[in-house]
Amino acid sequence: MRVCVTGSIATDHLMTFPGKFSDSLVADKLDKISLSFLVDDLDVRRGGVAANIAFGMGVLGLNPILVGSVGQDFADYRSWLARHGVDTHSVRVSDVRHTARFVCTTDVEQCQIASFYPGAMTEAREIELGPIAERVGGLDLVLVGANDPEAMNRHTDECRFRGVPFVADPSQQLAWLDGDGIKQLVDGAAYLFSNDYEAAMIEQKTGWSSEEVLSRVGVRVTTLGKDGARIEVAGQPTVEVGCPPEELKADPTGVGDAFRAGFLAGLAWELSHERCAQIGSLLATYVIETVGTQEYDLAQQHFLARFADTYGAAGAAEVAEHIRCPRP
Repeated sequence: MRVCVTGSIATDHLMTFPGKFSDSLVADKLDKISLSFLVDDLDVRRGGVAANIAFGMGVLGLNPILVGSVGQDFADYRSWLARHGVDTHSVRVSDVRHTARFVCTTDVEQCQIASFYPGAMTEAREIELGPIAERVGGLDLVLVGANDPEAMNRHTDECRFRGVPFVADPSQQLAWLDGDGIKQLVDGAAYLFSNDYEAAMIEQKTGWSSEEVLSRVGVRVTTLGKDGARIEVAGQPTVEVGCPPEELKADPTGVGDAFRAGFLAGLAWELSHERCAQIGSLLATYVIETVGTQEYDLAQQHFLARFADTYGAAGAAEVAEHIRCPRP
């Protein structure tokens, strides 16, 4: 299966605050917030939702096609992704803008305050999927992730026009999209990804009920934090998948992207939706145990052993037929 992953490609600047944000909030002054937090450290990491998802698929043994727009400063990042199995030939390089920046501070309760500078991402609207499909011999599935809004609309419309199944994954862009904008990105999707909060936001802004959202997409996948994930298909029983035990909690940034990478890998391997969510949940666990979104070290036998411990030996045997991690 040829999977194209569109969305942001960015550099993450990750900081940790040794207290709780909530201790600095004054209830009757929330309309005049002016806060500065003294952080313990700064980690500069590779990120962006599309790059994170593509990286996760790559380390599982697939060769996803990454589509997005970056700056001239992308050379080292490109080499990193290529070494991990990602096809970067369709990444557009801006002549005038830097690669996007994500700046995020996490407190002791894993709450986050973040800002995002789009930079070269605004030029993603210039990317056409047709030539990419011609280069790779056709596309079987396109994930439309958080990106320049016009790029998201263009990629979604083009998938509909070309008859290519697409995954709607608006995530961070839901906060500013209105109901009509969300409908444009969601309606007719083969898959809809969101977390539980985003799922409620989709329903609130569109005015669609949960049942109506489900009727407009093929499969609705909702991540539930520590409670795992829920997979819904109209007319079928809901499937719920729990999370593997964590060895530690280092940083939650990129956990949702890793889940998507694992889920898409399972789809590419033609596994059941339940198995796809299990792969995604385990890969997400690796990310939360590591600072940075692409810093986890995946060893195939260790991954399969953890999978078996949580989801059973039969499931691990299914995954073992397909997974090809860089390390044995």
